[in-house]
Amino acid sequence: MSARLKLTLSYAAIVVVSGALLLATVGLFLLRYVPDTVDFFPNRSDLLRAFVPVATVVMIVLLGLGFAGGWILAGRMLAPLDRIGRVAQLTAQGSLSHRVALEGPRDEFRDLADVFDAMLEQLEAHVEEQRRFAANASHELRTPLAISQALLEVARNDPDRDVDELIDRLLEVNTRAIELTEALLLLSRADRRVFARETVDLSLIAEDAVETLAPLADRRRVALDVGGDPARTLGSAALLQQLVTNLVHNAIVHNLPEGGTVTVRTYARVEAVAVVVENTGEQLSPHRVAMLAEPFQRGAERSRGAERGRADGHGRADDHVGVGLGLAIAQRIAQAHDGSLHLSPGANGGLNVTVWLPHPYPAPLPRG
Repeated sequence: MSARLKLTLSYAAIVVVSGALLLATVGLFLLRYVPDTVDFFPNRSDLLRAFVPVATVVMIVLLGLGFAGGWILAGRMLAPLDRIGRVAQLTAQGSLSHRVALEGPRDEFRDLADVFDAMLEQLEAHVEEQRRFAANASHELRTPLAISQALLEVARNDPDRDVDELIDRLLEVNTRAIELTEALLLLSRADRRVFARETVDLSLIAEDAVETLAPLADRRRVALDVGGDPARTLGSAALLQQLVTNLVHNAIVHNLPEGGTVTVRTYARVEAVAVVVENTGEQLSPHRVAMLAEPFQRGAERSRGAERGRADGHGRADDHVGVGLGLAIAQRIAQAHDGSLHLSPGANGGLNVTVWLPHPYPAPLPRG
């Protein structure tokens, strides 16, 4: 039976049972005061013969009213569920744009519909993001393959071309493809949150990242400044190391041509801990800053320009502009650790990146 029929039968049963109990109570209460003797008219038997047919008609009417009223009431009560079911069916068919948009007073059905709509919005945004990411990843993975093919065709058409130079350039292109693949795997790992958690000090991680990238900063004549408070959080040391390294690397590569600076600071606050990476550079608009954490958005033009330069013999091998996933990976790692990443343009140019992460253990609530 359908839920509506079950509710109808339940309503009808309640009405009939209530009516029967009421009639039985009235009948027993009245008849006990009437003697059952032949010399008394009307006696109890006469009243029973008169009362039972009327009670039967009343019960039949109550049964009909119970069925009709129960069917109507059940239909009205289950209408929101039918609406949610239709939207769920459309969603199962692949359409994520439909919403329940239930109107009326706030009750359990309205709350369920709102939660279902919110889930659909998140699902639609996630699917759209995955589609866009897959398209960008396909394009980015195709780029080094196309460059390799172009280099090989040039070498085939030019037998006198320097083989060592060709090997070096193919090695650079292949290295970039490997970096992109590893970045995609790291991004997937952060999204799934499949990692062990331990207590990690962000200040030590920041110092390690700066020390690791110091040679790159020296080649690009960028000054590094690291410091701050001990900032402990709970998470994966490897992923958080990758987060800070990506931020520092991004700040070094996208800096002033000469004489730029990168500042790394860690903070410990009552509500959370933070690592802040600032660099000098060109003036960025708020609209552009808002798009920097999108996969493959940041530095896309520079990356393609560098690859074209390497393919035709120009450009520097130490530019290492990356694969456009640095900030995207950092944002996903922060979210996987229940934190957040915030971007803002610097007052005098460059970018300010702040990552907030929770304390490893919640602070005790004040007494009283």
